[in-house]
Order: sequence, then structure tokens, then C-alpha cells
Amino acid sequence: MGRATLVGVSPRTRVRALVGVAALAAAGITVGATLIGRSEEAGPSAPAAQRGAPGLQLSVLLRNDSEARGLRAAERSYDRGDRAAARRQFDALLSAHPQSLEAAVGAAVSAWPEGTLAKLRALANQHPDSALVRLHLGLALYANGDDTAARAQWREAKRADPDSPSALRAEDLLHPDMAPGRPFFYASFRAGPSLQGDSAAEQLDQLRARAETGGVKANLLYGVALQRVGRTVSARRAFEQARALDATSLEAQVAEAVGRFDKDAPAAAFSRLGPLARDNPRSALVRFHLGLLLLWLRDVDDARKQLQRASAAEPHGFYGKEARALLSGLEAIGT
Repeated sequence: MGRATLVGVSPRTRVRALVGVAALAAAGITVGATLIGRSEEAGPSAPAAQRGAPGLQLSVLLRNDSEARGLRAAERSYDRGDRAAARRQFDALLSAHPQSLEAAVGAAVSAWPEGTLAKLRALANQHPDSALVRLHLGLALYANGDDTAARAQWREAKRADPDSPSALRAEDLLHPDMAPGRPFFYASFRAGPSLQGDSAAEQLDQLRARAETGGVKANLLYGVALQRVGRTVSARRAFEQARALDATSLEAQVAEAVGRFDKDAPAAAFSRLGPLARDNPRSALVRFHLGLLLLWLRDVDDARKQLQRASAAEPHGFYGKEARALLSGLEAIGT
């Protein structure tokens, strides 16, 4: 992995990258077929015989050591459909790092169907609180045709370790009608001094240190970075800390509301954003994020109205411009 950047790019670049995801949510395109299996014909409701091998998503996001690089290389082999090469790579990694849970999961999945379920069940018994294992056991069960058991494992993944990328992927599979992941809070300001370090972990450490001694903006940026690496529980805590530092900060209030979004209970976020929109009817910040969250629910008509209001409220500002970018994305896909 090359140099990682968590929040070092401009706000405009960050939001531009979102347009495609939001459009997917609005168009109703699901993540299920991508994550569940490798067969091009397979989808979330396909017969077991057509589902192909299980999906694999190890989410080695923060580390950049030799083991992490090896895991990512093996995962790329699997993604290319070369399961034999992936299996050799994972087996080699497991020999060198016998305690690596990611290597053990990768080795079990890439061996499909030879012993995959048995190995993943054994790993689940040994690591009952691992969302990574529960996610992939569910994927293997789904590929084997047991939808009910698969969903039970995905629910357990989210319960066992909610502050993890694997829990987010499990949530995606439990809600294939929504866009993958969760909506982010988008800050209109940039980080201060440039972040140093080649790994996301090093940059995240710097952002945490800044948040511990800084104010609202430092905590908001730390929360944004945590969202980007799939640590949604920690992100929410950072946003709550920002609000605690200044209860009058509208940015902190919006971030804390967005951080509450959960596909199982989206009302937790909307119950905060709705009153903020009522009390701040001309706030492009509020309207933009309200429109964004509505897109995750595929409420395209109401999302469009909110984005139009954001554009009108701040025609030359950050959120107004980005609201128009999202509106353009919606028009481009014909919704």
C-alpha cells in the first residue's frame, strides 16, 4: 500500500469521491453480489449452485508491515479469481505468522469448498468476538445455500465487534437495499499541519493526539478519519467529544447526528438532523447532510429537495457546490 491519506486531501476531493456511492444508493444498486460471491451471475437471491465461492474482505486498512502487505497481495489474488495462488499465499503467511487471524480466515476461504466451513466454525469457537471470522463464516454459509444461518452470523459480527470494518460489511449484507458503508460527516475545513507517516495508523495516531489537546475541529477531523477506516463507534465518540467541547457548534451537532446513523435504526440519526433542519432552515451544512442520509435510504425525492435547499442556501459555498455535484450525479443516472 502506498502512502495513506486519511483527511489530507481537500474537502472538495473528498466529497467528489462520494458522488458515485450516493448515486448507487439512490439508484438502488446493491453491494450484495460483490461482497457475497465471485460468480458474475450470482446475486443476493441466486440459487446456491450459482453463488460461487464466498467473498473475501480482510480489511487490513491501518497496517503496512510485511504481514499486512502479504495479506493484501493474497487478497488481490483471490479477487482476480486465482484461488489457487491465494491459497498458497495465505498458507505461506500462516506458516510465517501462525497467530494471524486474517491469514487463517484467508486460507480457509481460499480453500473453498474443501473444509472451509469446518475451519471457519473452529475459528469462530476460538475467537467468538471476532467480527472478521463471523463475517466470513456467514459468507461461506451463504455460498453453501444456508441464508438463515448466514444472516445470523452477520448479526453476530455486528454485535460482537461493532467498531470494526468487518461489522460494517456484515451490516451491508444485512441491508443490501442500502449503499455500502455508512454516510460520512464532511467537514468544510482541512486539517492543519500536514500529516506525516506512510501508514494510516501513524496518521490516525497523530489525529488522535491533536484531538486530545485540540478543540472542536481537531475532534471532528479525528472522527472523520475513524469513519474512513470503519471504526464507527470510535468516530461517534469523537463527534460527541466535539459537541461536548462546544454545544453551540452546528458542525459538531451535525457530525454527532451523522455519527449515529445505523442501518438497523436510522431514526437515531434523523431524530437529531430533523430538528436541526427545523431550527436552521437556511443551513447548507444541515441540508446537505440530511440529503445525504436520505440517499442511503433510497428516498431520492426528499433527498433531492434537501440538496436543492443546500444549493440555494449557499450557492457559492462549499456545501452548496457539493450539493449541486450530488444533484448532477443523480441526474446523470436518470433517477
